[in-house]
Amino acid sequence: MGFISELFGYVLNALYNLISNYGIAIIIFSVLLRLILIPITIKQQKTMKKSNEMQQEMKNIQAKYKNNPEKLNQETMELYKREGLSPFSGCFTAILQLLIILSVFWLVSQPLTYMKRVQNSEIYKEYKTAVEADTSKSSYKEIAIINKATEDYQNIVNELQNENVENREELENKKAQLEELRINMEFLGLDLSKVPTQSLNDWKVYIIPVLYVITSFISIRITTKTQMSKSKNEEEKAPELESMEQMNKSMSYMMPIMSISIAVIAPLGLALYWLVSNILMIVERLVINKFMSSKEEKENA
Repeated sequence: MGFISELFGYVLNALYNLISNYGIAIIIFSVLLRLILIPITIKQQKTMKKSNEMQQEMKNIQAKYKNNPEKLNQETMELYKREGLSPFSGCFTAILQLLIILSVFWLVSQPLTYMKRVQNSEIYKEYKTAVEADTSKSSYKEIAIINKATEDYQNIVNELQNENVENREELENKKAQLEELRINMEFLGLDLSKVPTQSLNDWKVYIIPVLYVITSFISIRITTKTQMSKSKNEEEKAPELESMEQMNKSMSYMMPIMSISIAVIAPLGLALYWLVSNILMIVERLVINKFMSSKEEKENA
């Protein structure tokens, strides 16, 4: 898991170094990750389409071997094998989503470790000790380190504006050290380092999570509508395919609910990533569904 967070961190840090804005870097990172996952999304859509096409054949097998459970299971597995499907394909997608969720969570929770990789520097250790001694700081230690380092950095900048400052060289050196710990987390008036449950008096921290919830239900609605439109004119589904569809449907609800639960206790950078991913996923599904529908109409014609 940590390996995936490190890999994501390399990409996010490279984008941040180019743009110098954490929020925009997360948006571009989200776009790149969705582009990489497009083949998996297309395969998932094709699997749903194939499972619907298998209805009649599955029913024939059940009618033929209803009194022979062993043969029924054997023929069912042969059908899946012949069609290139797996009864557990939905589980693979869910596991992949879970890995990405946890990896991005660790990335935004510990950006100095996975993104900037300064956890072994002396300045990091100094500020980590100071933050751990202050119980009023955020439960996310590295976020607290970034905030404290940014505050100290700005104080030094203000001091250096005074032409008569005596310890200018010392302050310049300290300023250079603090550059390692600084990340610009201001994005459209929002502080992406804030945690909703730890900033209850700041209504702005709820903007991104609320938008994420809205886009999650839009995404679920599109998926459910697609499945219903594919099956509304079909006969009763075979139990095996129905259970497979129910599993995929349950996963489509479980992942957003779990993500929302994490989003309110995590830095806003995570909610921003999920919000952008949701928007991209909605567009992606609409385009893929349109393409597959057009292709199916041409084949039927």
